[in-house]
Amino acid sequence: MNELVLTLGWLGIYAPMALGAAASAVGCAIAGQASIGAMTETEGGYGRFVGVSAFPSTMVIYGIVIMFTLNRDVTPENAGGLFGIGILSGIALMYCGIWQGRACAAAINATKEKPEIFGLSLAPAAIIEGFGVFAFVFALVISAGIS
Repeated sequence: MNELVLTLGWLGIYAPMALGAAASAVGCAIAGQASIGAMTETEGGYGRFVGVSAFPSTMVIYGIVIMFTLNRDVTPENAGGLFGIGILSGIALMYCGIWQGRACAAAINATKEKPEIFGLSLAPAAIIEGFGVFAFVFALVISAGIS
């Protein structure tokens, strides 16, 4: 039983990075596919499409920082806290990255039809980024209380 508890603690340490990386990959792929489609239908502005498709990549950065913050000796006393913070912040980052990719894809698709709304169309993606930052800050603050 003790090995299971310790394993869950270690899983919690690495989960934010792994789930954040998966989220960034999926989110960037969703937005990247929209970017490629927009490039075939427009005569210019390709750089902004590619730039927008990279927005979800921040989730892996948040996950890496959380992982390093949680990294410590795992004991039966701290394993539950490490698991809870790591898994829950990782899941939050995962959802943020995937949905941010979808929001970026929508912004790219709208911009190819109406280029003047480019900046405003990024607002939903920026709001989702804020939720990722909330999960990031929450994990950092709460992890300070784990021995």
